[in-house]
Amino acid sequence: MSENTTLAAAASPRLAAPAGLARTVILAWGWPRRGIAFAGGAVGALAMPPVDFPPALIAPMALAVWLIDGAVDRSESGGQLWPSLRAAFGAGWWLGFGYFVAGLWWLGAAFLVDADKFAWALPLGVLGLPAVLAIFPGLGFALARLAWRPDAARVLALAVGLGFSEWLRCVVFTGFPWNDLGMALGANLELAQIASVVGLHGLTLLAIAIFAAPATLWTETRRRWLPTALAGLALSTIFAFGAWRVAAPPSPTLPNVKLRLMQPNISQGADFSAENGETIVQDYLTLSDRATSPQSSSVADATHLIWPESAFPFLLARDGAALAAISDFLRGGTTLITGAARLDDFDRSDGRPHYFNSILTLDRRGLLPDRYDKRHLVPFGEYLPFGRWLARFGVTQFVRLPGGFEPGTGDDRLHVKGLPTARALICYEAIFPSERGEALDEPDPPRWMLNVTDDAWFGVTAGPYQHFAEARLRTIETGLPLARAANTGISAVVDGYGRILAGAPLGVEAVVDSALPEPLDPTWQRRWGSSTAGWIALLFLIVVAFPRGRR
Repeated sequence: MSENTTLAAAASPRLAAPAGLARTVILAWGWPRRGIAFAGGAVGALAMPPVDFPPALIAPMALAVWLIDGAVDRSESGGQLWPSLRAAFGAGWWLGFGYFVAGLWWLGAAFLVDADKFAWALPLGVLGLPAVLAIFPGLGFALARLAWRPDAARVLALAVGLGFSEWLRCVVFTGFPWNDLGMALGANLELAQIASVVGLHGLTLLAIAIFAAPATLWTETRRRWLPTALAGLALSTIFAFGAWRVAAPPSPTLPNVKLRLMQPNISQGADFSAENGETIVQDYLTLSDRATSPQSSSVADATHLIWPESAFPFLLARDGAALAAISDFLRGGTTLITGAARLDDFDRSDGRPHYFNSILTLDRRGLLPDRYDKRHLVPFGEYLPFGRWLARFGVTQFVRLPGGFEPGTGDDRLHVKGLPTARALICYEAIFPSERGEALDEPDPPRWMLNVTDDAWFGVTAGPYQHFAEARLRTIETGLPLARAANTGISAVVDGYGRILAGAPLGVEAVVDSALPEPLDPTWQRRWGSSTAGWIALLFLIVVAFPRGRR
C-alpha cells in the first residue's frame, strides 16, 4: 500500500458521509485542525465518571488516527520526518488539552475554598495543568507517527505510542495518572475485571486499540470492517469475562470484625478551623454513635471505627482534651483509625518543624504506636515544588501548615489490633496502579486496603466520582478488599471484585456499617505487576513491524 492510500480511500466518492468527516479531519490544517482535536478530546472525557459512557472514547481515538494520517508537512519540505512529528505532536497536544480541560475542570473548586488567597490562580488549575498534561498525549502521537503505517495496523501503533505516554504520565514528576484513558474501561464494573490480569496500563492499551478501530471503517479499501469487528469481539470477550467474574458468590467476611465508616460531610471553609475544633470533635462522636439499624445501634457494635483524612483542624496528638474525649468515647472496646496531621518533634536538624499527613490509631488508652505517614504527596496541595523560589511571589500550598507536609519514609503497611495487615492509602495515593509484582510468600502481606480521603475541596463535582472509581479499580487489580472513608463521600466497603457491600453517596452526612471481606486469591496483576501490559505492547509492536510485503 502506498503512503497516500488513506487519503485516497477517504476521498472515494463511493464512501458514506462519515468518510467525508474522515477526509475533512485528515486534510484540516491550522486552527480548524486544532479545534477538531480539542473538541474530540473534550468528548472523550464523557467516558469518565460520573457520565461513564465508554463509547465516548471513540471520538478522540478515531480522530487521533485521522489527525496523525494528516500529520504531514504542508511546506516545501513535505517529505521530511521532523515536520511530520511536529504536526503529530501538535494534534496530540490539542486533543489532550481538550480532554483534560473537560475532565479536570472541577479542580477549580479547590481554588475557591480560600478564594481571597487562591482565586487568582484558578486559571492555572483549570487551564494551566491541562496544558502541561497535554504534553503527554502530544508525545504519544509523535511516537505513534514514528511507527505509522498506511493500513489498519496503525491503530496498534497509536495504542503503543499513546499507551506509553500514559504510562509516563503515571511516573514522571511524581506522576498524575488521573483519568488515564484505560479508565474508559476501568470505571465500568464488568469491563474493569480484565484489570485483574492486565492492570491499568493493559486497560489503556486495550481501550485505545478498541475505540480507535472504527476509524478504519472509512479509510480502508480492503476488509475495512475487520478491525472494528475484531475490536467488537475483544470488547465482548472482556465484558463476558467481567460478567462471569462479577457473578461470583458473595465474598466471605472476616469473623469478629465490624467496620463503621464515618462520613461527616464537613466543608473545608471557615467552619473547619481550630477555633471550632471542640465542636467538630463532638459532632464526629455524635455521628459515629448514630444507630443505623437494629443490628448496629451504636459505635459499641463496631470493632473498628474509621474517620477520613485530616479529620481535625488541629494536631490531634497535641490536644489533650480531644484525646480524652475520644478515649472516653471508645471505652466500649472500639478501635479508631483516623486521618490526622502529625508533627514530628524528633527531627530538628534543619531548624523547622516537620509535619506529616498521617493515619493514626487510638483506643480507650489513647494513641497507639501504629500509624502510617503519607508517602505520595499532592504537588501544590500538600507541598510546594520549588517552594523557596515560588514563595518569593507569594505562592503557597493549599494546606495551612508552614512548609507543607513531608513525605513518609516507611512502607505502606498499617497494623491495627483485631485486623489483618492493611495497605494504607491516603487520598490520591489510591489512583496509582500496582506497577510491580508482589512477593506473596513474604511473612506479612496486606490482606485489605484502607483509603482515607478528603474530597471536600472539590464539592459535588465529577472529581470525587472519578476518585472513587480509581480507588475501586485497585481492588480489582489486586483482589484486596477496600474500606474507604471520605469526608464528603464516596465512602464504601468494596470486595476484591470491586462490588460495593455498603456505602454512602457523595455530599451527605452518614455512617456506614459493614463486615470486612476476605481477600481473593492473588490476581495475575498482583503477582506480576505491569509485565502483562508490556507483553501486550510488544505484541502490538510485532504486528506493526511485520513486513508489509508478506501481509
